[in-house]
Amino acid sequence: MVPTKTLTPILRRSVASTLRLQASTSSRAPFCSSSILRGKDPKMSSGPPKHEMQYFPNMTAAMPSKSGEFRRVLWTGLYSQVVLMTVPVGGDIGDEVHTVDQALTFTSGVGKATINGKDQDVKAGDLMVVPAGTQHQFVNTGPTPLILYTIYSPAEHDPKTVHQTKEEGDEEEENGKDEAPDWSQRPKEENEKKGLVNTSGKY
Repeated sequence: MVPTKTLTPILRRSVASTLRLQASTSSRAPFCSSSILRGKDPKMSSGPPKHEMQYFPNMTAAMPSKSGEFRRVLWTGLYSQVVLMTVPVGGDIGDEVHTVDQALTFTSGVGKATINGKDQDVKAGDLMVVPAGTQHQFVNTGPTPLILYTIYSPAEHDPKTVHQTKEEGDEEEENGKDEAPDWSQRPKEENEKKGLVNTSGKY
């Protein structure tokens, strides 16, 4: 595993959380409603991104082979969002349909993708694209966690979202606590009019 000091702050927090969860997995209490308080990372910004580089090194090798976080938003932009996901052994992401485009890159493990009724085996190194409005499901079929990062366009989740389990994510979604911000859903013309995007690159 790559030393955590070489990672971005976001990935360092994710790795640290993973290691703590691995150590306590056997004694961890089942998910309960109070876990909803852990559904957000207070260190993440909830506003539009700054015009600066966002660098995430070693995305295919830096994460431990086992991860305790089902979902963590890494970055949210005006037109896209990067999310890290870990599907536990025997788990799945849930049969769903998004109103946004989604591209998933698998970095560890094996699984089965079902897209609009068609099955496809997936493994580390594979890329899967799910067009907006398309039914999809991903199931971990291997002996280790299925780890991936996904890019939504536009954003699908709250910029601060961190879900330890699928159940926690489902509850937040059902309660309207994991919504993409309004600023991430605006058209290009509005962002340009507000001065958030301009071709000069100066702000």
